[in-house]
Amino acid sequence: MTDRAQAVLREALTLPLEQRADVAAELLASLDDEPATTNPAAVEAAWGREIERRARRVMAAESDGEPWEDVRERVARRLTNR
Repeated sequence: MTDRAQAVLREALTLPLEQRADVAAELLASLDDEPATTNPAAVEAAWGREIERRARRVMAAESDGEPWEDVRERVARRLTNR
């Protein structure tokens, strides 16, 4: 990740939860405009890179992750409150 991207991420992480979710949704939606998303092999390769990146962060103790139960509960609450 570039220094600029890291700075943007640090800034975004200071936002309240709902605003972070909005930013994340917009970023994800912007990926739909990329031509690679229509190519299944490119999508699979991109997910492979992302999984490797996340695994490296966990192995380097840069990320503890979250228990699945906590994530599931948070998502269920957000879906219920829509």
